Amino acid sequence: MVEKPAVSEKPVLKFPLGLVSEGVRPYLELIRLEKPTGTILMFWPFIWGLTMAAYTVGLPLNAYFAGVGKAFVAAFLLRSSACTINDIFDRKMDAGVERCKTRPLASGRISVVAATLYLLSQYAAGVAFFLKTEQGFPLQVALFQLIPLFGIYPLMKRVTYWPQAWLGFAMNFGFITAWVSVTGTVNYPIIAAAMASTWCWTMLYDTIYACQDMKDDIKVGVRSTAILFGTWLRPLLVLFGIVFVSLLAVAGSFNGQGTPYFVVSIGGTLLHLIWQFRTVDLDVPKSCWRNFNSNGELGWIVWGGLMLDYVLRHRATLSA
Repeated sequence: MVEKPAVSEKPVLKFPLGLVSEGVRPYLELIRLEKPTGTILMFWPFIWGLTMAAYTVGLPLNAYFAGVGKAFVAAFLLRSSACTINDIFDRKMDAGVERCKTRPLASGRISVVAATLYLLSQYAAGVAFFLKTEQGFPLQVALFQLIPLFGIYPLMKRVTYWPQAWLGFAMNFGFITAWVSVTGTVNYPIIAAAMASTWCWTMLYDTIYACQDMKDDIKVGVRSTAILFGTWLRPLLVLFGIVFVSLLAVAGSFNGQGTPYFVVSIGGTLLHLIWQFRTVDLDVPKSCWRNFNSNGELGWIVWGGLMLDYVLRHRATLSA
């Protein structure tokens, strides 16, 4: 019997990459469409700010859910352009990192010119969207987050071991946009506490994300807090987690949040972080990746308590 030659199986593509042609696929990969966690992490500060503001001013439900839709589009546009400009700057470094070497620019599947034109189209879409949906100070904050904040971030990892600190600001400006857009005011204590809290959260999850590539990053010259912290890595991550939850509680207190927020959002987040620290192995890239993704799930916990507070106050207002 003559054996049939083995047929090499095509790699299974993550959704939705398998739905498009090979020519289109690298452009979807460039914005990480098949890896939604980054968009989700960008989305949560918008929603937390929106829901805290809605609770304060008694925003109608229809306006609230319209705000949720706007927040998702904003998060998608911000994250997409952030990934594109990051890969344009990092294409040579990415080629030397095992996890990143197959990215479209690092592997040569997209030219720098094509990626730049793609980025400009994303910026145009982002500017048009924010001009349509925001005005005044919220518009200025949104545009600042869209272009300068994320445009500078890729350069930070070349000059400092604290690129995650810059990312902490860039990722969470949506809280300010949403809060000011709904309330029309800048409440400095609430915004400062919330921004400092979410900054610590980003420091936590992105340092763990950077642990995946430490060995390769050292070789190619990429700097990160994961490398900087050394033997203090786990204690400092725990510290960031504690401060994150503590300042989240402070922001809620300043905003007059109710019992559901402190039980569900604060208590639930604390338990989730304890679980994270007990299960993550910082020396195993797959474990770090799973932990990073779990922070997207953590956002539901914070939102759950905020949403309960908002709905209960909304019902009380209607029955009054």
